[in-house]
Order: sequence, then C-alpha cells, then structure tokens
Amino acid sequence: MTYAGERVVLDADSHVMEMPDFLDGYVDPALKDRLRRDAFDGFQPLIDSAAKRRRAEPAAARSGGPVSATSTASAHTRSAAAATNARPYPEEKGWSAFGASDPAERSCLLDELGFEAQLVFSTFASVLYRGGDRDLLYEGIRAQNRALADFCSGDPRLLAVGFVTLSSAQRAVSMAAEALDAGCAAIMVPSTPAGGRAPTHPDLDPFWALLEERDVPFVLHVGGGGRLLDPAFHDNGTPVPDHLGGGENVRSKDALAIHHSPAVFLGALVLDGLFDRFPRLRGGCIEQGAGWVVSWLHQLDHVARSFRRTEEPLRRLADQPSAYVRRHLRFTPFPGEPVGWMMEQAGPELFMFSTDFPHPEGGRDPIAKFDAALEGAGEEDRRAFYASNMAWLLGGLGAGASRRSAPATEAPVAAPR
Repeated sequence: MTYAGERVVLDADSHVMEMPDFLDGYVDPALKDRLRRDAFDGFQPLIDSAAKRRRAEPAAARSGGPVSATSTASAHTRSAAAATNARPYPEEKGWSAFGASDPAERSCLLDELGFEAQLVFSTFASVLYRGGDRDLLYEGIRAQNRALADFCSGDPRLLAVGFVTLSSAQRAVSMAAEALDAGCAAIMVPSTPAGGRAPTHPDLDPFWALLEERDVPFVLHVGGGGRLLDPAFHDNGTPVPDHLGGGENVRSKDALAIHHSPAVFLGALVLDGLFDRFPRLRGGCIEQGAGWVVSWLHQLDHVARSFRRTEEPLRRLADQPSAYVRRHLRFTPFPGEPVGWMMEQAGPELFMFSTDFPHPEGGRDPIAKFDAALEGAGEEDRRAFYASNMAWLLGGLGAGASRRSAPATEAPVAAPR
C-alpha cells in the first residue's frame, strides 16, 4: 500500500532542489557567464554529501522500495507484507531526498506516495540571477520557468509552477504566456506591490485576464513577499541558526509575520474589486500557514463596512469580501494547525493538503499530523482537504491528473461565519 493509502491525495506544495547548472541549458548563451554561480558556494557541502550518498546507495534503498522508470504504480511488484502496510513517508530531505533533483526519481516517488498530482516550485534557481542586472533578471526568470516545466514534462502528475514578476506589466504578460506555453500549470507572483503600483492597477489587467482566459491560477508562496520580519527582532543576544537547512530559514518570530504579506496582497485584490473584473480568476496561498484566515475573513468584512462611505472601490463591490475569498482563493495550513476547527470557522472549501517535499519544513509524516488535526471532521471535508480543493484550484484536476486543466467550476459559497 502507498503512503496515501486508499485516499485520493493532491499535494499543493513540493520543490525541486536545483543544482548550480540547473539553468545552463535554458538561459540565453550570451548571459550564461553572468549567472551568479557563487551563490551556491554555501550549499556545496550539502550538494556534495548528497551526491556521495547517491553513488553509495542504490536508488531502491533511497526510495524505500523498488524503483521503475515508469510513472504508474502498477509497474511496481509488491510483496504480500508491503501490500498490507502503508509505505513510510520519506525521511531524507533536501538534496539527499529521493526525487529531489531527478525527474525520473520523482515519478517513482509519487508511485510510492500514491499522490495523484503535485505542484512543483523552484527552491534556489532565483539566486543565480537575482540582483540589479535587469536583463539577467528577466532572462533568468524565463530560463527558470522553462527548466522547471522541463523537469515536470515527463509525468502529468508533476505540475510546474512558473514565476512572474509584476514590476513591468507588459513583461508580466509575455513571461506568463511563455511559461504557460512551456507547460506550467500555475503562475507564482510576488506578494508585494507591483513596481510601485498596487497589483490591482488597471495596467496589470492584461496579466490577470491572461490567467483567467487560460484557466490557470496564480499562487503566492513564502519568500515571495521579501523579508518576513525586520532582522532587528532577531538581535536578542541569542542568535538562532538555520536549523532546518531547507529552502527557507523560518524561525519562531518569522512565523509570527509569515502571513502579513499575503494577507495584505490578497486583501488588496478583494477590496479593489479584482474578482469582480475577473470572476473566473483563482488563486492559492502556499506555505504561509492558514490559521490566520479565520480572523482575516472577519477583518476584511469589517474594513469594507467601516470605509465604504469614503472609498468608492468598496461601494462598487458586488458582494462582501469574505465571499470573494471563498469563491476565489485556497490556502495550505502548516502541519499541526487545527484544520478541523479552521474548517468549522471559515469553511471546508478553503484549505488544501501540502507536504513541502523535499524541504524539512513539511515534517516527517504530514498525513498523520493533518489526520490528527482533522479528528471529528466528516469524510466529505476530508476529501475536500486532501484532494478536491486543490483540484478546484487547478481547474477541475482529478484522478488521472492531466497537465491541461478542465474548465473551472464555481466553488460553493459558504454562509458567512
């Protein structure tokens, strides 16, 4: 039996652990020498250690079971004992994890996990092109999107997430179109102002219109809002190191602020009427927790009531803000958050399962943690959390996942709580 067991599971957050040459085959040769390869120097011991282990251990040992180059679970031969016991969740994380950097291994891992689909984000590719070189920035983003789409191209369960900066409205449209044409299934945007403007500025309407027309969601992800917290808050005389070694160094005080950027960004989309202009637009908030959503829904409705008389955009809203959230947005809780209570308070349609594989932040057994948090929840709510809410986000994706999403259907609107 797979790790997922009999349930249908769609994973809203996973990553590639890139190597320093990840963009080499995709970037413009004229800019190749300008890539900031030295940004990987600090990671090299981890990369070398993972490579040494890969050479020393067969793939089957690292995966926890037999390995096939195919991407169907039926390709595996299982013993009678294995058929009656669920596979364990992978213990190795980072570059050492089976499937972290190799797409064929990732397909085999999905066989072992039993997941029907998995969104795949970049981890470190952006460090190769970040900086003041604007030409390198835009070419680096395009190369990253092509590389990630290529990583996922051999398995329809792997759903690449492209990245687009909104600082230039015209370039945002062209970069998004290129990423979608390459095969990306979602577009990540920064949860920050867009080049000195709100993300709802009319100049950006062609970008949002493209996503609506192509039936593809936008997503936010931790790290997309810049620095979580003023670093002075960490200067307390007792430094806390990066104990996780994953894609993001999130510490306790960072976690207090992790929702600030997406809450403001998504709130701006709602209050400025973006979803009235683009009624089929869908979005996801990934790896930024979700317990805050309960109070945020009430806050959105409260500010709309409080400022309606003095702000024209609020008077033009066709519905109350919390209703737009339930119709258009989905969120991934952290393992350990009280998901059952959150569903009761805010609605079962809002929350999605995720693993953050192969980053260690996702924990050692995410299904077990979420199952504990869902104790008392009905079977329909459990199905919504583990599969159907992400299926809706991706435009009707279901079992036998396809890279091309089906036409979106409107999610039910829960009664205000």
